[in-house]
Amino acid sequence: MVEDDERIRSAVIRALRERGHAVSSAGTALAGLQLAVEERPDLVVLDLGLPDLDGGELLRMLRAVSAVPVIVATARDDDGSVVAALDAGADDYVVKPFSAGQLDARIRAVLRRAAGAETGPEPVTVGDLTVDPRSRRVTCGGTPVELSPKEFDLLAYLAARAGTVVSKRELLTEVWQLPYGGSDKTVDVHLSWLRRKLGESAAQPRLLQTVRGVGVRLAEPPP
Repeated sequence: MVEDDERIRSAVIRALRERGHAVSSAGTALAGLQLAVEERPDLVVLDLGLPDLDGGELLRMLRAVSAVPVIVATARDDDGSVVAALDAGADDYVVKPFSAGQLDARIRAVLRRAAGAETGPEPVTVGDLTVDPRSRRVTCGGTPVELSPKEFDLLAYLAARAGTVVSKRELLTEVWQLPYGGSDKTVDVHLSWLRRKLGESAAQPRLLQTVRGVGVRLAEPPP
């Protein structure tokens, strides 16, 4: 757990230990990064308001060296902060104040998803595009495609439903974990980035096909 407020940190650690979790903690971003690298935890609970670095920056640094699941636990409840954290690679986002029971439930849910990813679905091939959910690797025409964590999550979700039109609301709910709101612009921007990296555009779509007023689908290009 990376949290600078000693009172909150102590209370949460005590509650999680009572629920059977082994917990280590740090009060700064750099100490948290060192702890995560050295101890290789199953999961990180991360505050954003840290004294030395913003927690979002720590999340990006952590993602550069580790795929450990991360739950952001912060007082920031604005839509921009939620989207930015999830885009940077957070697996869940909980707003303070929260109960120990809620955090424990979220930890268990994220760990279940992480365990499932280790034995996840087989690679999906659509046209000359291959998406491998296990290794989180993408190739297009045999060439590796470098994606951000959220770009990959979006493409993998569409690949698992190849040929099916998926609404932007469903993508916000399932990919961004925003069931109660969120901007379609978030989806549009990420689709634009994906298209650019796959060598296509909205005007000349090849694999990512928009169905106006309905949503988007990943499908083989027409002959």
